[in-house]
Amino acid sequence: MILSCNSCEKKFVVPDNAISATGRLVQCSSCGNKWTQFPIGNKTKPKEKISKIKSTPKKIQSPTKTKIKKKDGPDLYSPEYLAKKHGIKIDSKPALKSKTTQNKTKTSFGFYNFVIVSAVIVILILRLLYFTQEIIIEKLPISEIYIDYLFESIANIKDIIQNFFSSY
Repeated sequence: MILSCNSCEKKFVVPDNAISATGRLVQCSSCGNKWTQFPIGNKTKPKEKISKIKSTPKKIQSPTKTKIKKKDGPDLYSPEYLAKKHGIKIDSKPALKSKTTQNKTKTSFGFYNFVIVSAVIVILILRLLYFTQEIIIEKLPISEIYIDYLFESIANIKDIIQNFFSSY
């Protein structure tokens, strides 16, 4: 059975048993148009076709150039087609943007910038603590244990990193 799309006139070959007597919902693969197709009832028997062909001789015509017919279907970019097929609604009037929103650009600080700035701040605080540790210990004698422990831990981490890279 040959089906023809109502919108774009494209033709499709479908097996006869694919369309039942109650009809079937079909969709054009070219334009997306959907319709209910019922079986074609005016089928002629092959014997009748042969007898008709034999009884009416046809003149053999020379091949002529045929003009290519432009598809008479919906415009694929029309607002109606886009709304029906894809659910996209296009306003005829573009939205006006205010001048204040055009000049502002959103910039983010970024993860790597955050890591670099954080590392620099931590190093600066540790250097400041190292140079002022004697003054801090004079004012707060109990902080001597914590400051020594901090710098000992930093020295251990430094040794671990050096041993890791020197072993390879």
